[in-house]
Amino acid sequence: MGDLIKERGRYLKYQMQALAFLCVLVFFPLRAADNGKVPEDTGKGSGLQSLETGGMEAGETEADTDRPGPAVAITFDDGPDAASTPVLLDGLKERGVKATFFVIGQNIEKDGNRDIIRRMYQEGHQIGNHTYSHVNLARMSREEAHEELDMTDVLIRDITGKETEFVRPPFGALPDDMEEEPDKLYVKWTVDSLDWTTKNADEIVQRVVTETEENDIILLHDCYGSSVEAALRIIDLLKAQGYEFVTIDRILLD
Repeated sequence: MGDLIKERGRYLKYQMQALAFLCVLVFFPLRAADNGKVPEDTGKGSGLQSLETGGMEAGETEADTDRPGPAVAITFDDGPDAASTPVLLDGLKERGVKATFFVIGQNIEKDGNRDIIRRMYQEGHQIGNHTYSHVNLARMSREEAHEELDMTDVLIRDITGKETEFVRPPFGALPDDMEEEPDKLYVKWTVDSLDWTTKNADEIVQRVVTETEENDIILLHDCYGSSVEAALRIIDLLKAQGYEFVTIDRILLD
């Protein structure tokens, strides 16, 4: 029974990876095809304890360690949050890591949060659209869904001066035909931290570091203090194993 559960889990993960790359395969077929190659063995350990023993392998030189490692994208939904997002940004800056933030329009409009969006942009993070009011787009008409996205697009553009082309639909749900729009890329995830179900940072860390592989898209939320703590520990552990953290465009388009 345990083997069956694991096999189903792997199957579901491959389904999420296929969904994450669907739009790119439609609009960028040649570039996305490069992501179809079989990943090289990363030597990733099977548990949290093994990940804490990172370092140079036997026979490895400093020149070897300078090569980029397997890429993963760490992404955060539901912000910005006045209390926890700046703590996360401080930790990311200290570690030299760029992340992707899928932000909610209503949260941008809260006092002081426009400055957080400005800081994200200035520090090189990628900013995506997570609708204006965190609604299930699949339960809306196409026109209503567009309005939800447009309102947040306007807020982001007014602060950063840049358009955002990446959208993460709340609950991973889209109205019919939304993925056919050439000016938007709808991004889901392949590793779900389930951080909204627990405040136990150890549990979140364990789940993510044991599931993450090359080219994975990790889902977390920057509106919980426990998630921020877990995210920074996840980054430290995976970097120790040679992983390189990149923004979502590097995973989908490179």
